[in-house]
This record gives sequence, structure tokens and C-alpha cells, in this order.
Amino acid sequence: MDLHYLTVILLGIVEGLTEFLPVSSTGHLILASELLGYDSSTWAMFNVIIQLGAILAVVVLYWRTFWAVGMGLLRREPVSWRFLRNLIIAFIPAAIIGLAVHDYVEMLLGAPKVVAWALIAGGVAILLIERAVKEHRFHGIADIPVVRVIGIGLIQCIAMIPGVSRSGATIMGALTLGVERRTAAEFSFFLAIPTMLGATTLELLKKGDQITSAAVGWDSIALGFIVSFIVALLVIKWFVGLVSKHGFAPFAWYRIIAGVAALIWLAAR
Repeated sequence: MDLHYLTVILLGIVEGLTEFLPVSSTGHLILASELLGYDSSTWAMFNVIIQLGAILAVVVLYWRTFWAVGMGLLRREPVSWRFLRNLIIAFIPAAIIGLAVHDYVEMLLGAPKVVAWALIAGGVAILLIERAVKEHRFHGIADIPVVRVIGIGLIQCIAMIPGVSRSGATIMGALTLGVERRTAAEFSFFLAIPTMLGATTLELLKKGDQITSAAVGWDSIALGFIVSFIVALLVIKWFVGLVSKHGFAPFAWYRIIAGVAALIWLAAR
């Protein structure tokens, strides 16, 4: 297989595997660029757009939830309006802060050591939170009070540092604010839709001319999108079942091991 398309498939797999796990998809894509030795700036737009494939997986898997909420909105059911309200409110901090620090975040995308340290720090944080948090008061997205939703939205913004993990920050933030594990994970999935759509739209407005560059054209983007979508479909169902039974500790240990290994490799090369 052509090396270019092998890279496309590999990046699609990495995105689909890591977008919804608390391990940082952006961080893994940055480390993959260092490991494979390709120019990460050339693939930056590709990496952003194929995230939409993973987002589509959420829509497909949870279409009944979205349908029920949509019908509930039409019937003016309070639970559906609270569901929508909580998603919008949690998204607002990322939209405001993301616009404010966008250029600084882009600078960090070229810093693999930042990713490695963030992986380790995030892993330690997950272990500490898992040990400390025992009370789970909220068992549905619509049940989370507005003040706590704002807190989750603000905590999600920490994930603008590459390697932190958007899903990890959202889930751990929700856990510390009294949301039970499965609901925290699903809230992270649903919140990814407006967050990633917003991030992709911003990138398209700023760098849309790079999409059809000689190195990464529409055929590559389409292939990466499809691979990301298929892998994410499989990962989401597995992830929800795993965390419901075993919690997030396995991902914490993975982050720590991956971060240490990345630091050793970056120092030795």
C-alpha cells in the first residue's frame, strides 16, 4: 500500500480510538507525527476534519436519544429542554476561551514534550479523582444543575492543552461535581458534538485553503473520515461498558505509561 494512504488509515484509526477515551486524541496524533516522521503542519487540517467522523459515530449510536430529545422539544417537555440547555451551557466556555487562546493553543500543537507531560499529569489526576469521589448524585444529563454544568464546561477548557484530553477533562470534571460514571461519559460524547463542530468550523474559516493541498486532498480526508467513524463506533460501545464496571483507572495507567515512554523516546532520539 502507498505510504501516504497507510498514514491516512493509521491517523484515522488513532483518531477513532482516542477521541472519546480519556487519553487525548490530539496528543496521540501529535506523537504519531513525531514517531512516523511526517510534517504535522501539513496534516493539521486533515486531523481536525476527520474528528467529524468520530462525532458522526456518536450521532449514529445515540440516534434514539437525539430523536427522543427532538420530539420532546416539540412537545415542550421540560426534561428535553433541560438536556438541550445543559449541552449549550457546557459548550459556551469552550467557545469563548477557545477563540481567545486559539493562536497559543496552535503553538502548543508542535510541542510533543507538552503532550507527554500532560498525559502523565492527567493519568495521575484520574487516579486521584477515582479514589476521592464516592458520591454520585446525578444520573441523567437533564438532572445536572446549571451551576455544575458551567463547572463542567470550564473544566473542559483545560483540554485545550494538547495531551490533556477533552473527554478526560469533561468526564473527570463531571465526576468531581457528582455525576455518575456512565452519565459523565455520555455527557462527554454529546458535548463533543458542538465542541468539535465549533473547532472544525474555526479551522475551516482560518485555513480552508489548506484542505486541498498537494499532500492531503479530499480523497485522503474522505478515507480518514470513514476509518475514524468505523473505529469510533466500536470504541464508544466498548468504553461505556468498561467504565460502568471498572471505572477509569485502566486509562489512567495507560496515560502514565505512554507519557513516560514518550519522554524517554523524545530524549533518546
